[in-house]
This record gives sequence, structure tokens and C-alpha cells, in this order.
Amino acid sequence: MRKIFAPVCFLLFYQFTAAQTIKAIKAGRLIDPLTGKVLERVTILVDHDTVRQVGQDIRAPDTAQIIDLSGYTVLPGLIDCHTHVTGQPSGDYYADIFRKSAVDDAVMAPTYALRTLMAGFTSCRDVGARGLVDVALRNAINRADIPGPRLFVATLFIGSTGSHGDLNGFSPYLQWNDGPKELSGVANGVEGVRQQVRFNVKYGADVIKFGASAGVLTEEESVGAPQYTQAEMNAIVDEAHLWGRKACAHAHGTEAIKMAVKAGVASIEHGSMLDEEAIRMMKERGTYLVADIYNDDYILSEYARLGFPDKIINKERQVGLVQRESFRKAAMAGVKIAFGTDAGVYPHGWNARQFFYMVKYGLTPLQAIQAATSNAADLIGNPRIGTIRPGSFADIIAVKDDPLKDIKALERVGFVMKGGVVYKKD
Repeated sequence: MRKIFAPVCFLLFYQFTAAQTIKAIKAGRLIDPLTGKVLERVTILVDHDTVRQVGQDIRAPDTAQIIDLSGYTVLPGLIDCHTHVTGQPSGDYYADIFRKSAVDDAVMAPTYALRTLMAGFTSCRDVGARGLVDVALRNAINRADIPGPRLFVATLFIGSTGSHGDLNGFSPYLQWNDGPKELSGVANGVEGVRQQVRFNVKYGADVIKFGASAGVLTEEESVGAPQYTQAEMNAIVDEAHLWGRKACAHAHGTEAIKMAVKAGVASIEHGSMLDEEAIRMMKERGTYLVADIYNDDYILSEYARLGFPDKIINKERQVGLVQRESFRKAAMAGVKIAFGTDAGVYPHGWNARQFFYMVKYGLTPLQAIQAATSNAADLIGNPRIGTIRPGSFADIIAVKDDPLKDIKALERVGFVMKGGVVYKKD
């Protein structure tokens, strides 16, 4: 009975709160990531999907729905800049690759999206999916057909032949891709990568993601060797800019990181092997670091049980601690950092577990919150998210404890509003 009753209750609550267009939120404490200040006893007036007023002396209209969060700390909805909302390991590595298709991903994607939203993440940059499922998911959420975070999607991961974006080590007679060749994202040469960027933009990409280096969770030999030439990386970023898109680079290795930074990417994803020169280059160019420094724990504890090959797990052993030390160096040097977890590598909805590691490896609690709010909004390029100010989307969360004293409080989000609709109120 409980399995039937819970979704019905959620639907009724969703419909009721959506109908209340004017809401007055009474916040006990409000963390403003843009200023770093904490405001006491603040009223947030929400009109439909937008914040209209924020202050201590605001009078709510008589018709407004009052939401009492006076015993809570209120923050902007959190933002994860590196997710894969359309999938996660099932327990059978090869089945996930060869026996499942984009249709399987599409079936589960709404469940993962809802878990992410309920964890307090009201926006996500989703950086790679099979079969354009991420585009369909984004569009369904935007139409309010299903609940989920605001998605800014990359569509197909662009990678060279034999790279982290191209499964290898198997018979060339196996057609691993689950759709037409055009949906593989594999592209080579300056003209080839430009064409792939255009394809991605045509079919819905908000951001362009490419593999500058090798990776961990595929079976190529290296972890961090460059997998595109400088000319190819330059072409990808230039073509993205022509179409008004930012580019981000999957890059573990030092040389690949520097090449991607030279090409002009907006962010380095993972950034595992940073040296002093790479850090200096990122600071000079304002390149964001989006480092997934929680999931090493999950991979090393769970991936053998989930059926991943020893070769992959051994690569994680090589890179995990190095990545965390690189993050510490970058944080201490003042490199711009945006929150990104690689959610999908571990279960969706666990995104906030990374905050503890960001603080452990160099950030203050406020800086970690800024990474997941104002910094993330700046990287994505949307000024209406990541803040609670007049004109911003009414994406608002609340926690009982003070995350500036205990950053793990963000793992216990008790209230979630997205676009003026309350999805969770414990």
C-alpha cells in the first residue's frame, strides 16, 4: 500500500503548491552566496516561478501562501555541473554497455532526475548521454511533464577514435553503439570535430563536452594521455563559440589539461593531475575546475561488486588521491571552482556527499556553497539560478542545521522549491 500511497500524496501536494502563485517564505537565516553574508529573519516573496522581493520588512499580500522556514537555514537551490542523470551502474558492467540501449536509459531517467531534485539540486549540467535522452529529459522537465532539476545538456560526448569516448578493446565486428553511427559522438580531425559540434548543437546541446584526455571508467591503456591534438581541441572550442556555446573538457592528465585550457574551454572536468603551470594557466584565463572528489570512495568500495573490470578499478587507485591533492593545490591557489560530482558514477541523489570532501581538501564551507550556487551559475551562464534575489528563479532549499558550521547539513535537505513549486517539505 505504501508504494501506491506515496506517489499519490506527492502528486496532490505538487498540484496544490503549484496552484498557489504568490508565496511568502519566512526564512530564519538566509545565506547569500554572492556577498557571503547571512541574513536573519528574512521574507522571500515569490510570484509564480520568480523571486520578487527579499528583505526583513516585506509585507506579504493577504492572498499569499505563507511558508514558515523560520527554524531553518535557507539557500539557493544547489547546482551540480557534472552529472549523468540518465544512468548509473546496475551491477553488470558489460550488460550496461552491450545489452541496454538508450530506451533503457529513458525509462530510468525520470527516477534519477526526481532523486536529484529531492536532494536539493534544482539545476544540473548534464555532460553526456546516450541517444539524446538528456535532451528529451530536459524538455519534459521544462514542460512540467515530469519533476526534475533544470538541465543544461551536452548531448553526445565528443571523443576521438579509440578514446575514452569510444569503447575499445573489443572485436571490431561488434557494433556497440545502440543507434545510428551519427549518435556515437566519435569524431576525428579539425573538420570532423567541427561537424560533430554542429550536430550536437542542432539536436539540442546547451554545452559542448569533449574528451581531451583518456579516462578511468573505460578500458583504454592510459588514464590521462591527450586524445586530441591541439588543433582539434582549438577547433571544438572555436566551433562551440560560433554557436554561442561554452565548451568543457574531460581531462585527467597534465598535458591534456594545459592543451584544453589553451583552447579556451570554460571548465576542466576532473582535473586530476594539475601541476603549477596548469594551475597558473587556469587562474590567468579564469578556467573553472569541476572536480569529482567524492566518487573515489564509492568506486573503490563498490565497483568490484558491480562487475567492473580490475583494470578500471586499478586506474581509479592511480588517480583518486592524486586528484584530491590537485584539488587542494587549486583551491589554495585561488582557481575558480564549480561543484560537479559525476553523479551516475554513484547513485543519483547522493550529490551533496561531495561537500564534505571539498571542505576537507581546502575550501571553507562558504566557498563550497558558492561553488554549488553562484560559481556554478556563472559557469553555466544563467544569472537566474544560484542566488535568491529579485528576478532570479524561485529555486530555494532549506536545511535544519547550519551548513557553515556543519557542511554535512546539506546532505539533509528538508525543503525544496523549484520555480516556485514546493516539491519537498519535511
